[in-house]
Amino acid sequence: MHATTSADTEHAAVWDALADLADPEIPVVSLRELGILRGVRSGGDGTPEVVITPTYSGCPAMGQIEDDVRAALASAGITARVVTQLAPAWTTDWMTEAAREKLRAYGIAPPQCGSEPTHQAAPLKFSRQAMRSAVVPCPQCGSTHTTETSPFGSTACKAMYRCLDCLEPFDYFKPY
Repeated sequence: MHATTSADTEHAAVWDALADLADPEIPVVSLRELGILRGVRSGGDGTPEVVITPTYSGCPAMGQIEDDVRAALASAGITARVVTQLAPAWTTDWMTEAAREKLRAYGIAPPQCGSEPTHQAAPLKFSRQAMRSAVVPCPQCGSTHTTETSPFGSTACKAMYRCLDCLEPFDYFKPY
């Protein structure tokens, strides 16, 4: 049995304050569901630290995410630091099933596969051929008769696709 410490209570309060904090680019999904919000730990001086990991190292939303985390904590009366951690690199494997379903309902095809879980930092490799070989169901009608129209979507972590049955364009969240 684990005795609850004041740090445990403090960390739980931080998690509660950030529970519904939405991604600024995809407002129907929380940072925690996407796996961007990695953890809460105690810093060397005992101050709570919120650990975030960007979906990719150049993500332009990270400044907004940091500001949103700080604002949510301040609103809850919590003093904490925000720490950006790049390794291990974020992977779509960190997305919850709830996040994938919310993406689909929002009109974004969730990643069909991710990377193999690893504890080693490794460079991300992007391959148009790997994305083309994936069957990407249309989030509107469910058809798998889709095609990539551009490797670049509304954000750098998405590609543009079009359904050849319902003819609707849609974003596909690229697997990393």
